[in-house]
Amino acid sequence: MTRVVVPVRYPLSKHSKRTLSAAIDVASEEGAELTVLHVDLYQRGRTVTRRDLREDVEAELGRLQRARYAIRDGFLVEETILEEVAQEDADVVVIGHRQAGRFRRVLRRVFDGPDVEKYLRQKLDCEVVTVD
Repeated sequence: MTRVVVPVRYPLSKHSKRTLSAAIDVASEEGAELTVLHVDLYQRGRTVTRRDLREDVEAELGRLQRARYAIRDGFLVEETILEEVAQEDADVVVIGHRQAGRFRRVLRRVFDGPDVEKYLRQKLDCEVVTVD
């Protein structure tokens, strides 16, 4: 089955809501399962639970079909997202426009300026959808 991963902030920002809505549309079109991912940064010292995330999403968008909620701890959001995408063997990653810029900066530091979409397709075998 197709898997769509969408990283979001908690609590949901207006950008996260827009990105999540787009991911829901993609998952619906593909008949895919959806993973709603939040990266809980160690340095912020705040703990978010899957239940917190699910309740916030459902309060905004209603109950989602074929959705799972994942919280990952990490120091760098982008690296943690890449690890989750690889672990989930995701087919599609839906990220916000701002997140796409962060991915580019991180990957440039690591891989000397790659094309982010091309890198993800080659290494993770997935499509990247960017939402404005």
